[in-house]
Amino acid sequence: MPIKSLFAAALAMLAGSSALAGPVPIAPAATAFKLGSLRLVALRDMINAVPNDASVFGPQVGVPAVSAVLRQAGAPTDTLPLGVDALLVEMPGHTVLIDTGLGPKVGGSLPKSFAAAGIDPAKVTDVLITHSHGDHVGGLLTADGGLAFPNATIRMAAAEWAFLKSKPDNAALAAAITSKVQTFTPGATVVPGIRSVPLPGHTPGHSGYEITSGKERLLDIGDSAHSAIVSLAKPEWVIAYDTDAKQGMVRREATLAQLAASHERIFAPHFPFPGVGRVVKRGTGYIWQPDLR
Repeated sequence: MPIKSLFAAALAMLAGSSALAGPVPIAPAATAFKLGSLRLVALRDMINAVPNDASVFGPQVGVPAVSAVLRQAGAPTDTLPLGVDALLVEMPGHTVLIDTGLGPKVGGSLPKSFAAAGIDPAKVTDVLITHSHGDHVGGLLTADGGLAFPNATIRMAAAEWAFLKSKPDNAALAAAITSKVQTFTPGATVVPGIRSVPLPGHTPGHSGYEITSGKERLLDIGDSAHSAIVSLAKPEWVIAYDTDAKQGMVRREATLAQLAASHERIFAPHFPFPGVGRVVKRGTGYIWQPDLR
């Protein structure tokens, strides 16, 4: 489906919401696809509706510049709907979940998306965290504060665990998951067939995860890019979500260039669901090419 249609579909799903800003509940969804011999499932949690007001996208260039990029892609110019999704990987001896969405306390659909996929959260053996922002770790806990994945080891980069614990707002979360957390150094293989990829800038320990099966690979890019339109067309533009704006920009440009050259498939948790496809070079930037195969 063209990016114009994907964007329009995302906005259509938001049409019934009372406020087109911030996290918006959305119907659960689970889309399975293959990577070599492995079965992967994209799982929907929420949509984050970001107003085009230069507070997040393009703070250094302003609203008109962002609007021009959106208009050229055939997308509405008032709001950028970002997916909040997770990726499940079924592999021998492990059922792996990468990120957990915002969680049920704020209306996340991830538990219902698990049900739609026919997967019991208790069967998850490993939860891999790209970084500790709330839309990636909020679903670690149930609505009443219990462990959403009680039998899973929670894995994240050592720098990211330290960053999570440094935030006072994370005190309850950190206390609940401490006994389950195992940290790793950048570039480590976290489970057989999944290697961590250091992508600092968005947060200090921000990590991608490269999944390999036979000759096929897929990289979960975490928050290396947020908008399937703006982040690709203008990777050099600052995004306010990045902890280190300059490092985030440099890392984004380098990552997108590498992905366009390698043609490796990616999972992008904030791109239009199911967020699986390729980055393709177009002019001075890039475009999104969905590819579930």
